[in-house]
Amino acid sequence: MRNTFGNVFRLTTFGESHGGAIGGVVDGYPAGIEVDMDFIQQELDRRRPGQSPITTGRQEADRVEILSGVFEGKSTGCPIGFIVRNSNQRPADYEEMRQAFRPSHADYTYTSKYGTRDHRGGGRSSARITISRCVGGALAKLALKQLGISVQAYTSQVGGIALDDDYRKYDLSTAESNIVRCPDTAKAEEMADLIKKVKAEGDTIGGTITCVIKGCPPGLGEPEFDKLNAALGYAMLGINAAKGVEFGAGFALTTMRGSEANDVFTCENGHVSTITNRSGGIQGGISNGMDIYLRIAFKPVATLLREQQTVDTHGNPTTLKAHGRHDPCVLPRAVPIVEAMAAMTILDHYLLDKTCLL
Repeated sequence: MRNTFGNVFRLTTFGESHGGAIGGVVDGYPAGIEVDMDFIQQELDRRRPGQSPITTGRQEADRVEILSGVFEGKSTGCPIGFIVRNSNQRPADYEEMRQAFRPSHADYTYTSKYGTRDHRGGGRSSARITISRCVGGALAKLALKQLGISVQAYTSQVGGIALDDDYRKYDLSTAESNIVRCPDTAKAEEMADLIKKVKAEGDTIGGTITCVIKGCPPGLGEPEFDKLNAALGYAMLGINAAKGVEFGAGFALTTMRGSEANDVFTCENGHVSTITNRSGGIQGGISNGMDIYLRIAFKPVATLLREQQTVDTHGNPTTLKAHGRHDPCVLPRAVPIVEAMAAMTILDHYLLDKTCLL
């Protein structure tokens, strides 16, 4: 099982949903970066369960403890070890899942691959393990801030309720002002109402998160097998429930002619840019200095609080009605995870680029 992400900047994670703790080790982190613990905790709080009526009711403090690699508030260049302890497990809620495979979940595939699985909350397949990604992402954000690079994500669609694809029409700083993390207040209320309705029916719903990366310099990414868009796509599709990624105009480009799709170059005061940005800030697999923006599609949560037909571990037909505490929609809590994966990817490729130039 591979548990490490990245090339120069690397995050190795450990832990399960109902184990003693979630944690990780960040290696390759530059020395001398101010490690703002309040900021790291704030990022974890954005992902934390039980924060609103439209998320899981599990109550966890999710307090991060830094074990190494930080001295007098700054990174030392040594591995940064950290841990977040689990405290509100209810494994009995998952007893019915010991012998039954949840439809569209990782139960069957984990069993097929490893011959065993932790049925309590999904074990290693649980979204709770993304805690480590949020810590790694927060550290990456602190380093990127010194480079003038920012990462901002927001909920852009829940079910059939969607924002305009042009992120420039919204004040993205307002996304944190509501429980859905959507920068359009009216749409956010509609989305929240839909999630509450779905939750009351014992069902779940999916949607889309948009991520915008500003200040990324031109030249990041490799022209062949390590294209920046491929790396970001890999990072996003590694998030639980993510099923699709598109950059810039994405699939809409398939209906355009080249004369409509091309981003025309211009130069002012020696600074090259493009008039439009349908490429989403990446061309030929390499950043071009424009905003990088992408959309990530998330499926509905697989665990339903209603009866579903399935089979047990012996292949016999059975009926399963899940218990426990589950998100009816992953999007609000997935926003900080998307930002974390984007930040780690950009920092990794920035460091990779600088290493290649030495």
